[in-house]
Amino acid sequence: MPQAKLDDIEVLLTVAREGSFTRAAALLGVSQSALSQTVRTLEARIGIRLLDRTTRSVAPTEAGARLLERVSPRLEEVRAEIAALSALKETPAGTIRITADEHGARTVLWPRLVPLLKTYPDVNVEIVSDYGLTDIVAERYDAGVRLGELVAKDMIAVPIGPEQRMIVVAAPAYLQDKAAPATPQDLLTHACINIRLPTHGGLYAWEFEKDGHEVKVRVEGQCVFNTLGLIVEASLEGLGLAFVPQDAAEPHLAAGTLRTVLEDWCPSYPGYHLFYSSRRQHSAAFSLVVDTLRYRAGH
Repeated sequence: MPQAKLDDIEVLLTVAREGSFTRAAALLGVSQSALSQTVRTLEARIGIRLLDRTTRSVAPTEAGARLLERVSPRLEEVRAEIAALSALKETPAGTIRITADEHGARTVLWPRLVPLLKTYPDVNVEIVSDYGLTDIVAERYDAGVRLGELVAKDMIAVPIGPEQRMIVVAAPAYLQDKAAPATPQDLLTHACINIRLPTHGGLYAWEFEKDGHEVKVRVEGQCVFNTLGLIVEASLEGLGLAFVPQDAAEPHLAAGTLRTVLEDWCPSYPGYHLFYSSRRQHSAAFSLVVDTLRYRAGH
């Protein structure tokens, strides 16, 4: 089936409207011969004459008039849509979809986005909390938020928070009749509260480091969760040791309802990063979100 290019139809429309190849060429900023060749190629592709040419004027044939009558309004719609899309680059508007783990969404992402949303009412956000390592391209997310060490190497990564630290905590009642663990291996003799990571379909192995020596321990206990809040709650109830971000435990540490163990085995590591693909055009709304979330030490 013969196909007409959109640019060729634009040329035909301009020539017919001006009634002259000369005036149309001046309007479009191309040579008259180039316009004539474009129209001839279009007619050859469709297989029917579209313009009648005389020494004085140019007018559409019956077929040309029919084509232009039906296509012209649609071209206007296309132009309007393209203009609207171009406006999105200039004016922050539209929906930004972000995947983040529960802790990052609550402590870093959401507090920074609240002022932005109040200032820019045409910017919408959709935040999906998920501890899995989501493929943001396949799942059609604009960006993801994960700890720096978990971001894929082919992504653009922007730091949005300070360094993080995971710590081991327990309620004083749990440790009352038990010796606190002195090494990560001692956790194997304790009840521990696990988290299941959907990406791997298994339980998270607790990771420790001391003097350059890294240790992973697969712990056991009565409780397995996939949300941080329930892990902290179970620990407060004395159901075992928990491995949680330090900032999630700090209020309970200050109140004395939780205690830390294995402090010297819990170093800091890269904090949360916003990551996104470089293989796409980004809107003004997305650029605004990135700049708002970007971590600036001391601010």
